[in-house]
Amino acid sequence: MSTKMFGARIKRNIDPQLLIGEGSFVDDIPLAGALHVAFVRSPFARAKIKSISTEFAEQHPGVAAVYTCDNIGALDLELPQLIPHPCMDSPRTQRPLARGDVYYVGQTVAMVVAVDRYTAEDAAALVDVDYDPLPVEIDLEKAILDGAPLVHPTHPNNIAADLVQISGDPDSAIAGAEHVTKIRVQVDRSTAAPMECRAVAATFDKVMGELTVWDSTQGPIAIRGGLASIFNIDEDKVRVIAPHVGGGFGQKVLLFYPDELLVPFAAMQLGRPVKFIEDRRENFIGSSQERTQIHEIELYAKKNGEVIALVDRFLHDTGAFIPYGIAVAQVASTSIAGPYRIPNIRVEFKAVYTPTVVVTPYRGCGRPQANFAIERAMDKLAEELGLDRFEVRRRNLIADHEFPYLRKGLLFADGLPVSLDSGQYHKALQLLTEKLAPEEFAVQQKAARGAGRYLGLGLSFYVEGTGLGPYEGGHIKIHPITGKVYVNTGLTSQGQGHDTVFAQIVADQLGVAVTDVILVEGDTKAFDWGVATFASRAAVVSGNAIHKSALIVRKKTLAAAANMLEVSADDLELRDGAAWVKGSNRSVSLAAIATATNPLRYAFNESAKAATQFAPASKHDGPPLAEGQHPGLEATDYYSPPSATWAYGVHGAIVEVDPEICAIKIKRYVCIHDCGNMINPTIVEGQVMGGIAQGIGGAMYERIEYDTEGNLINANFVDFLVPYATEIPPIEILHLETPTPLNPLGVKGVGEAGCIPVAAVIASAVEDALRPLTHEHFYHVPITPSAIHAALKKAAPAN
Repeated sequence: MSTKMFGARIKRNIDPQLLIGEGSFVDDIPLAGALHVAFVRSPFARAKIKSISTEFAEQHPGVAAVYTCDNIGALDLELPQLIPHPCMDSPRTQRPLARGDVYYVGQTVAMVVAVDRYTAEDAAALVDVDYDPLPVEIDLEKAILDGAPLVHPTHPNNIAADLVQISGDPDSAIAGAEHVTKIRVQVDRSTAAPMECRAVAATFDKVMGELTVWDSTQGPIAIRGGLASIFNIDEDKVRVIAPHVGGGFGQKVLLFYPDELLVPFAAMQLGRPVKFIEDRRENFIGSSQERTQIHEIELYAKKNGEVIALVDRFLHDTGAFIPYGIAVAQVASTSIAGPYRIPNIRVEFKAVYTPTVVVTPYRGCGRPQANFAIERAMDKLAEELGLDRFEVRRRNLIADHEFPYLRKGLLFADGLPVSLDSGQYHKALQLLTEKLAPEEFAVQQKAARGAGRYLGLGLSFYVEGTGLGPYEGGHIKIHPITGKVYVNTGLTSQGQGHDTVFAQIVADQLGVAVTDVILVEGDTKAFDWGVATFASRAAVVSGNAIHKSALIVRKKTLAAAANMLEVSADDLELRDGAAWVKGSNRSVSLAAIATATNPLRYAFNESAKAATQFAPASKHDGPPLAEGQHPGLEATDYYSPPSATWAYGVHGAIVEVDPEICAIKIKRYVCIHDCGNMINPTIVEGQVMGGIAQGIGGAMYERIEYDTEGNLINANFVDFLVPYATEIPPIEILHLETPTPLNPLGVKGVGEAGCIPVAAVIASAVEDALRPLTHEHFYHVPITPSAIHAALKKAAPAN
């Protein structure tokens, strides 16, 4: 494989379009005469619906229709349980519009369709719903106690799922341990808060029987399949398009949100385009959230710090329903040992129903929670044994020669045992040690304390399972007129730079400029096989599929060019958009080759003359296309990974804590990162930096807060704090490249990496900074000024 483009810092193809405001998002789609949707949502976390009256809303001027569960026909059903698992008993999922009961504040109860959003909202206020409120328990630990109010009467103690996984023989190892470290950690609930809230629009052509849906989704092919199934329409009559999407982070991969079914339903019923654009409050109270887990983790070790067994029991808040199954909890449970050589593991989790917004994967998907648990435990182990935090990790890291490292008994999200395939963990830690120089920092820290300033150093190692299957595909075609290369895949992009990295893969094989590779994705009519964009899988799965397709097109191109230039294919090279005879000035353009490989009846331009029946190059003894041959230069191929491939890294930071105002300032942040072979280092760095920024939000600011009645009390950007750009420090990134042996390109995923270890880094650093003032530990994130104040107050002498 050529490395001319692969690995280069190529500027993103899409940026000029987006920077000058020419992006096309769902709300930009011109739909003449479109109707608009507003929802009536539950004001109660749990309640019985005694009655719904829509009479006044229906009579309101400009209203086209009002829907409840009673007039949506076949849509009045519990939505699909997406990832079944034996540990779930009768898993509960949401209905598009509530029937009989509501289960969280914000649940959709009725839908109003009107001439504009203003009218729809006015009419929604006229829908009269009579509720009988029920008691609730929001606290995760109290929700599982006997006598706690039940979200679903079918599930005692609110347990949605209970799973135990064991690797090795932890009981025997525990019996031989010389030391045990026990801690309890908690990661609070947050939300993705993408720049663009969710959006869906639909039209239905009654003459052709065709439904077209524009959806800000990360999985248009899955949405297409679901719509076809639920509406009983042939799949080829359903087209789902994900145009530009302003951020996803996992929140836009759930299927289905109620609006994704109800908007197309209304378009089919009313014979007009229908559109729903979620506002920010709706995004807070209606779109999925994540993060809340409480871990009780135990490390069993020898006195030298070598960990020989790990036991983890944790609670996972799944919200009112469990449509995505145990995905988040399962990823957390299988990531819990991180990069460490821990041969004996027992991990158990309980997924718990609470009367809150539904939980589905959010960037990191269980990994930040597991990382926070294991890394805080490693810090505590070091403290208890009097070891350096870097050293205790060094003694436990998996060595290079031990890969692949199998954790038999821990089944990852692909249903296969965890197998860490490759890495240079010790080298990564050494690089961080060299960059942060802990011994030199200790001198600076002591001097700063003498001046009344409190500096701290923190670190965290992480692993990330990436590249989940089952497969993705790629189609490549060289256009016969322009010579440009068109690439299609079943994915969508929400800012990852697919248009550039996939172009680099293709450009290397076909010898064209990256800007001459045109990627079309997010449209089920362009490519209708595939899964979705999530879980750091695009480069691994689609990237390798596109690479395989490019190799086929390359071979076809060289064979055709060899025939045209009357040389051996081995004497040719592809560059500058043409096939060249090596060491000469003889060449033929890709456009001409593509034209020549397509026998033509009519000459529609000068190039086409070479492919018509009487042209000299068209002379042949048999049919114009030999048996098994296809016209043009194109190919479609697929890649199915044998298992996940595991990226990793180690982050470290130096922070300053001001005990007067209880504020944290990150003075320095260092990231050592390895995602295998990098297709484009600039894009990798962008993904990592964006993840770190998101991780800083989770570590210091972002927390979804419910009151005791289940009301979300900070559903806005005034009360739900996110970091400003000014609060994100310069980030120093050092790359390692350890190719995975599991795929042809040697790549691993990168999308979620940055956010995984940040909370543990910050907690470790804050704890280190405040050691002269308090011996309290920071095992709960986000670490707010109030949390710091409480720790300092607890340490202060009583008056």
